[in-house]
Amino acid sequence: MDGSGAAAAAGPSLPNLTPRHRQLIPTPCGPIKPCSELSFPVKIYFCVTILSLLSVIGLTIETLVRQAEEDFTISFIQLVGAVFCVYYVSRGILQENRQELVVFVLSILLLMLRSIINFTLLPAGQKAQLLARFVLILLVGSFDVICALLLVQSQSMMAFRVGGALESLQAQYCMLNLCFSMLTFDLQAQLCLCILLISLHEVTLLHNIISATGIIWGCLKVTVGITAILKELKPLVWVFLIQNVPEVVYLIYLLYTVIREWGKGNSYTLEAAFITGSCISVTIKSVLFWALLHVYRSFGQGLRERMFSSYGRIDS
Repeated sequence: MDGSGAAAAAGPSLPNLTPRHRQLIPTPCGPIKPCSELSFPVKIYFCVTILSLLSVIGLTIETLVRQAEEDFTISFIQLVGAVFCVYYVSRGILQENRQELVVFVLSILLLMLRSIINFTLLPAGQKAQLLARFVLILLVGSFDVICALLLVQSQSMMAFRVGGALESLQAQYCMLNLCFSMLTFDLQAQLCLCILLISLHEVTLLHNIISATGIIWGCLKVTVGITAILKELKPLVWVFLIQNVPEVVYLIYLLYTVIREWGKGNSYTLEAAFITGSCISVTIKSVLFWALLHVYRSFGQGLRERMFSSYGRIDS
C-alpha cells in the first residue's frame, strides 16, 4: 500500500489545461498585459511614442491660439486625433490590438503629411526657424510608424490567453475586439464631424446647437454600445442601434446641405473634409454593424465569464 501510494505520487502529474488568463490584468474594458511582460524594445517604443504624442498635443495647443479660423479647425481635429492616438497605442500594445495600431499608423502619417504641407507653405525666413522642429517631427513620426508596423506583423497570443484552446472563443474574442475598436473609431469620427460642422459658414445656429449636442450624444451612444457588448445585454444592443438611426438620417441631410451650398465660400477645404469624414463615418458604421451582428449571436457562450469572472479557472 505504501509503495503503490509513493509510486502514484511520483508518477506524471496531470497536464495543466488552465489558460494563462490569470497573468493578465483585469480592466473594465477587458484584460491587458502587465507592463513587466513587455520586452525591453517595446517598453522603449511605448515610452517614446507616449512622450512624442504628448509633445504633439502641447505644440498643437500652443499653435491653436494664433491660427486663422480654417487652420484652427484642422488643428483642433489634429488635437483630438493625437489624444485618441495615446489611447490607440496603449491599447494596441497592452491588448495586442492590431486594428488600433493600424489606425495609429494612419493618424501619424496624416500628421506628418500636414507638417510637410505647412512647412512648404512657410516663408523662407520662418523655415529656418522651424527646420529643427520639422525634422524632429519627421524622424519621430517615422520611428513610430515603423515600430508600429513591426508590432502589427508580430504574433498575437491575446486571443489564446483569453479564450483558451477553444477556437470558437478565440474567434469571438477577436470579433468583440473589432467591435470595441469600431465603437472608438466611430466616436472619434463623430467628434471630428461635429467640429467641422460647427466651423462651416453655411450651417445655421440650430445646426450648431445640434452638433454641440451631438458630442454628448456620441459619448452616450458609445457608452451604451460598449456596455452592451461587454455585459452581453441584448436589449442594450437594440438601444444602441436605435440611437444610430437619427444620427445617420441627420448626416445624410447635412451632406445634402453642404453639397447644395458647395462653392459659395472662399475655400473648399472644410467642405471637402466634411464630405470625406462623412464617407469614413459611414464606412466605420458599416463595419461596426457587421461586427456587432456576429458579437450579438455569440452572447451567452462563455466569453464574458472568461474575460471578467473566472480569469481562466476552468472549474468555474
